[in-house]
Amino acid sequence: MIEVFILSLIAGFASALGGLIVIYFKGISHRAVGMGLGFSAGVMIVIAFMSLFYKALEIGPYEIVVVSFIAGSLLMMFFDFFIPHKHFCGRRSEGQGRMMKLGILVALGMTMHNFPEGAIIGVGYTVLPAFGIILALAIAIHNIPEGVAVAVPLKAAGMKNSRIFKITLMSGMAEPLGALIAALFLVAVPGVLPIALAFTGGVMVYLSIDELIPVAKAQCRNTRVISIGIIIGMALAMALEALV
Repeated sequence: MIEVFILSLIAGFASALGGLIVIYFKGISHRAVGMGLGFSAGVMIVIAFMSLFYKALEIGPYEIVVVSFIAGSLLMMFFDFFIPHKHFCGRRSEGQGRMMKLGILVALGMTMHNFPEGAIIGVGYTVLPAFGIILALAIAIHNIPEGVAVAVPLKAAGMKNSRIFKITLMSGMAEPLGALIAALFLVAVPGVLPIALAFTGGVMVYLSIDELIPVAKAQCRNTRVISIGIIIGMALAMALEALV
């Protein structure tokens, strides 16, 4: 259980790393963001289908597995509809008060979305530690630009650097909470494992298609760079599947 907590803590801290980039540097290149998010999407899509969904079919009824997969995607759609979160792109012409409000709203949205991402790590590690590690890496890469998205409007609003760091850090700490709850639930009720696997797979696919890839395209105009990232991520995930 401590391993799940540490992995999710590292992934959550990546949000604070994004905040530090805004505080001490100009930012990260659009190409790096595009390739990184593409890599994360490639990893998640492959693991969602080849590992989680496939393993769920091996141990659970087909109908329940399919319904659980769809339910996971619908839950993320529900989150997006009722708790929308915006990726700030750097417009600085807004007033400071509006910038402050925007930064806080983005931070709250990111916090709510980080909880199911933490659950992904918890379920993945419970199934196979290697999956948990690579998922934590993919989510950490995804969290860096999210931390940037939180920090940019707060920085433009004149907030102190220490407070910006604290807010970005706190937005990522929902991930360890989600990871621990998911892992403890599977230990206490192992019979729901196929449902949890398929459900998590649905969450990961929706996250990849609706968030990672669109944000990558918005940040990086060179779609080939994004495609290369997706291919590398998929190849790495498939290689891991073959090794384990």
